[in-house]
Amino acid sequence: MLRLDTKRDWDVLSVLIVTPLLILAIYLLPGDILRIVLGLPFILFIPGYVTVLALFPDKEDLESIERVALSFGLSIAIAPLIGFGLNYTPWGIRLEPILICLSAYNVGVGLIGLYRRYRSKEPYVPIDLESTYRSLMSTFKAEKGADKALTIVLVISIVLAVSALIYVVAVPRPGEAFTEFYILGPDGTASGYPNNLTVGEEGEVIVGIVNHEQRTVNYTVEVWLVNATLVNETLDVNRMYYVDSFSVLLESVPVDLEGNWTPQWEMPYTFSFTVTGQFKLWFLLYKDSVPPLPSPPTSMEDYAGTIAEERIGAAVTNEVQSLNLNLRITPI
Repeated sequence: MLRLDTKRDWDVLSVLIVTPLLILAIYLLPGDILRIVLGLPFILFIPGYVTVLALFPDKEDLESIERVALSFGLSIAIAPLIGFGLNYTPWGIRLEPILICLSAYNVGVGLIGLYRRYRSKEPYVPIDLESTYRSLMSTFKAEKGADKALTIVLVISIVLAVSALIYVVAVPRPGEAFTEFYILGPDGTASGYPNNLTVGEEGEVIVGIVNHEQRTVNYTVEVWLVNATLVNETLDVNRMYYVDSFSVLLESVPVDLEGNWTPQWEMPYTFSFTVTGQFKLWFLLYKDSVPPLPSPPTSMEDYAGTIAEERIGAAVTNEVQSLNLNLRITPI
């Protein structure tokens, strides 16, 4: 029967203690330093350590320094492989599935290692740090020439690799700065857009913006009704009516990949026109500043043939963030 000995099996017992503590820290103390303190060994050392224990339970299988090196190396390989496998499941690579799978792996393989240690005649047993240090130093001093140099290189490589990983995890780089800009139909979904109107008939869309620029941004949306053709990458603007503009100041919000998406700012926008023809209703998004117009903007003034055409050219080439809606306006 398997029995736990705290002096002999404190390593596996530590895994069983750290795992629930980390889960509690993640959900009860979001953003706390305790998450990093518990999370780093949970990812960078424990998976490899329990794997080495399960594969090599005998004392003579590996030297202590080899166990440490393999523990770090295997951990760096195992955690990404678990994430890679989750990518092909309905759960995906998210915090909860990764936490559950790594916890199950560490506990499950740790118990297997504990069982194999119990069945071994001369099992590997973790010892106190002082004795381990003396053993390592005596082994190191006994080595000569190339063996000693390789040991030094191995230790330096482990320290550098672990330090780099700790830095990346503890001090993550800022994410990419971007803005979500979208238009929805009147029912709040990506359907039901007003594409066919008669003169004077009102159409309605919902304009939305989400700021992920990592700074406060003053957004301006310009609305243009444009009849143009694109031939051989040359834009020919026939009619270009200024419709409207509006501004909004938004604080930056973090990207939430784990929860449900929520809008930051939305506005119902209605429009109607007295001109007829086939058009695109362009929504141009500017950040902080707006390019000048040849004259003060006047509703339904035709700016075709002026520098205002550069706005649509920039939108077509994605130099300006924009959206457009095909719109056919017919007489009553």
